[in-house]
Amino acid sequence: MAAEIVNPRSDSNTGAGSGGAPDEYFDPAFALHRGGKMAIQATVPVRDRDDLSLAYTPGVAKVCSAIADQPDLVHDYTWKSQVVAVVTDGTAVLGLGDIGPEASLPVMEGKAILFKQFGGVDAVPIALGTTDADEIVETVVRMAPSFGGINLEDISAPRCFEIERKLKERLDIPVFHDDQHGTAVVTLAALRNAAKLTDRSLGQLRAVISGAGAAGVAIAKILVEAGIGDVAVCDRKGVVSADRDDLTDVKRDVTGFTNKAELTGSLESALEGADVFIGVSGGTVPESAVATMAKNSMIFAMANPNPEIHPDVAHKYAAVVATGRSDYPNQINNVLAFPGIFAGALQVRASQISEGMKLAAAEALAAVVADELSADCVIPSPFDERVAPAVTAAVAAAARAEGVARR
Repeated sequence: MAAEIVNPRSDSNTGAGSGGAPDEYFDPAFALHRGGKMAIQATVPVRDRDDLSLAYTPGVAKVCSAIADQPDLVHDYTWKSQVVAVVTDGTAVLGLGDIGPEASLPVMEGKAILFKQFGGVDAVPIALGTTDADEIVETVVRMAPSFGGINLEDISAPRCFEIERKLKERLDIPVFHDDQHGTAVVTLAALRNAAKLTDRSLGQLRAVISGAGAAGVAIAKILVEAGIGDVAVCDRKGVVSADRDDLTDVKRDVTGFTNKAELTGSLESALEGADVFIGVSGGTVPESAVATMAKNSMIFAMANPNPEIHPDVAHKYAAVVATGRSDYPNQINNVLAFPGIFAGALQVRASQISEGMKLAAAEALAAVVADELSADCVIPSPFDERVAPAVTAAVAAAARAEGVARR
């Protein structure tokens, strides 16, 4: 079914010469985005003088005074505990790169409506006109009283690591960089099921990750937390190993918890005998290297729109193949994770999203299709209605167990 457009065009412009997008008349993407994809909607009526006196002055003053006396009441009498800020600086937008804050807004609006549709969480897109890490941190800290959580989005590495770390240190609400942790949670969930399908445990697997940016580093961390046998992370120059003298601080940190086998050299050489390939980098892996992987291997080639290993090639050698695309089975899609993770965290007013909460989210997500496993089903569809409730409940329970829940 086509999407219902609730903001139809307000004029008859149809082309480049009239101020509209060049192909707007023919392209449904432009038609859908006309006027934006979201709006603010009141939850209470203002029909007459009595309604006005309750929703605004003088009735609102009673609520404001109560919150001033007991600040925690803000969660009960405003939308704070139900709303997330989706914050970007526009420097790493999808596969488009540094396109700036204005051009990032369609993506941030999209993220906000996914929060609502899949998790029942309200979200506000906020595109910042600065790329300075400290300025971003200060801005988010100052606006944080209005929100129950902060979702960082499409901020380039390595600044994204610093920004998230500093915000976590200064705020007592969940801060979550989805490009890192959402990708990691869904990848772990799919890998758990792929291992189960091939009669192996995570501890028996050796993985190679192509990409040492936000997603690659986060995937490596969560796989190690989950107990994978070994994982090597590769960048453009090959395996991120302790013998290299060209590593950033983040990559040097990676060497401390990955690559038990002490591999060096190229991505291609690291793939020899590997059980798992995880691609979050783009580029193309030669088929000759794929052919050297272990029997019953797993290939998660997640670059969009062009996977690092084309599914047709991957299926020649792998028992399980996943991509980031919606037109192939086993889509590794962040929307499977972030709505439920935030819904669970907000439900219990968590002060953070901990490693335990992320692991719980991955386990719950994997369990949704645990009884339906096949080579084409190691991860649920984003439209599977079981996903958000399962992830929400698991995250809320984990937050209580770890002592970060406040109700």
